[in-house]
Amino acid sequence: MTTTAAHALVAQLEALGVEYVFGTCGHTNIAVLDALADSPIRFVIARHEQAAAHAADGYARACGKPGVLLVHVGPGLTNAATGVMTAALDSVPLVVISGDIPSYYHGRHPHQEINLHADADQASVFRPFVKRTWNVHRTQDLGRFVERAFWTATSGRPGAVLVNVPMDVFSRPAAPFPPISHAAPPGLPEATAELIASRLAAAERPLLYVGGGLREDAEALIRLAEHLDVPIAHSLMAKGTVPDAHPLVLGMPGFWGLELTNAYARGADVVLALATRFAETDASSWDPRFTWDFSGSTLIQIDIDPAEIGRNYPAEIGAVADVGLAVRAIADAAKSHAPRSRPDLRQQILQARSQLFSASQERGRSEDFPLRPERILADVREALPADAVLVTDVGWNKNGVAQCYELPPEGRFITPGGASTMGFGPAAAVGVQLAEPGRTVVALIGDGGMSAQLPAVPMAVEQAAPVVFVVMNNRAHGTISDLQSSHYGRSYGCDFTGPDGRPYSPDFAALARACGADGHTVATPADLGVALREAVASRRPAVIDVPMVNEPVPTPGHWNIKDIYQGLFTD
Repeated sequence: MTTTAAHALVAQLEALGVEYVFGTCGHTNIAVLDALADSPIRFVIARHEQAAAHAADGYARACGKPGVLLVHVGPGLTNAATGVMTAALDSVPLVVISGDIPSYYHGRHPHQEINLHADADQASVFRPFVKRTWNVHRTQDLGRFVERAFWTATSGRPGAVLVNVPMDVFSRPAAPFPPISHAAPPGLPEATAELIASRLAAAERPLLYVGGGLREDAEALIRLAEHLDVPIAHSLMAKGTVPDAHPLVLGMPGFWGLELTNAYARGADVVLALATRFAETDASSWDPRFTWDFSGSTLIQIDIDPAEIGRNYPAEIGAVADVGLAVRAIADAAKSHAPRSRPDLRQQILQARSQLFSASQERGRSEDFPLRPERILADVREALPADAVLVTDVGWNKNGVAQCYELPPEGRFITPGGASTMGFGPAAAVGVQLAEPGRTVVALIGDGGMSAQLPAVPMAVEQAAPVVFVVMNNRAHGTISDLQSSHYGRSYGCDFTGPDGRPYSPDFAALARACGADGHTVATPADLGVALREAVASRRPAVIDVPMVNEPVPTPGHWNIKDIYQGLFTD
C-alpha cells in the first residue's frame, strides 16, 4: 500500500503514542495538517510558534512523553527557537518537525528560504542547542529519521531534536514507515553502588544533592536518606521531587538558598550529586565562600550525560547512569550498612525551614494594597487543591515560589531553569493542562511574562483548557528594575509607563474576556482569594490581574553579577 509521506508520518506518530501536535500552519506543512485532520492526534494551533514550543514543552514536562512541534519554514522556525532552546536547556524531550522550501529550489532563494550563509540552511539555526538535526533529502528517509529523532530526544540526557523536511517530500508517495525500536537505559554497576553506599555510610556530614534529572519516583532517594539520615538539598529544577515538609529536606542552595543549606553544603564531607549540572544559580556563582567547596571533601556525581561529570567541580567518583536506576541500586546497597541517626541536624532543619515558611506566611497576612508578593503566594496556596500544578514564569513568581512556597506533597512545580525564559509560563501551562486534564493548573506569571505570551489565552480558550493565569502585576520587569535601582540608584528601561510618565499596564482581565475567558481584576486584598476560588471551581480559562508592589526576593547566597556592577571582577 502506498500513501503520501505526510500520511505515513502521521501514522508513525500515532504508533509512537503521540496525542498532541503543537504548532502553527504554513504553506510548507499543510500537507501534514491535512493528514492530521483524519487522525486521533489533536493539533493545537498556537497563533505564534514560541507559544507552541512552550506548550509542547509544558506537555512533555507534565507527562514525561516527548512534545511534538510542527513549524513552518523560515520565520516559523526562527519564532520557535526560543521555546525549543528553553526545553533543550532543561533536558525536556521535544521533537520539532519543520517544513522547508521545495528540495529542487535550493539556492534560488524561494519564498522564505534562509540561505545567506549556505543554501537552505535553516536547520543550522537550531544547531547550538538541539541534540541532533536531520535534513530529509529522500522520502524513504523520513520515517527512519523520525524514529531516530524520537529515540534521540528521549534516551540518554533528554532534549530537543529537529527533523527538517522539504515541503515536496510530504506530498510524495511513500510506503508505511517501519515500527519503532526501544532500548533500556543504563544502570549502575553493583560494585559502584556498594562503593558509593559505603562512602555515605562512613561520612560525618554527608549530603544528597538532587537535580532536575530525577523528576519523579523519589521513593528510593527517600529510603536512602532515611536509612543513613542524610539531608537532601535540591536544585531549583528539583523542587518538589522530595516533599518540602520532609524532615531531611534542606531546600535549595545558591542564590535563593537558606543560609543553613549553603553552610551545610560548604561543610559537607561527602556529597552525592544526582542528575544536576551545578548551575550558577544553585552554586552562588561557583564561589567556594558561599555554597560548594570541595577543596577538602568528596564529590560523587551520577549523571546520564558524561559531559556533566566534573564540569564545574572535580568528581572523585563519577558514574554515567540513569539516575533513577542508580539511586535504587545505592539504596539497596545501603541496607547492608547500619542505620545512622542525626537528631540535632533534623532539629536544625526543622527550625530553619519552619522560620522560612512562617516568616513568609506572616508577610502574607499583610493587608497592604497593591499586594505584597507573599500575600499573593499565601492566597494561592490556600485556594488551590493540594494536587495543583504551579507553572511559573521568571522573576518573583519563580524565585519566590522556589524559596518560600511550601509545595504540598501531591503538588507539582514547573519552571524554566537553564534559559530562564520570560514568557514560558502562560503557554507552558496550557500544555501542562492538556497533559493533566483533571488537575488544577495555575500559571503564576508577571505582567512582563504575560505580555510576552498573550497568545496563550486564546489557545487555552480554543482547547477548553481551564488554566488559571495569575498575573503578579507590578507594571515593570520587577526583578531587573530592583537590581538596577540597587546598583545604579535609578531604574530606566525596566518599568512600564504611559505617555504621561505614570505606571502603565494593559487590562489583562479585559483581555481575557475579549478572548472568551473569564477575567478578574483584584481591587482589594480580599478579592484575590475570592477570584481564585471562583476560577478553580468554574473549570474555565481565567485571568486574574493582581496589582503587586515591587519587592526584591531575598538572596542569602551570592551572584557574581553584583560584583561586576561594583567593578569587582573575579575571573
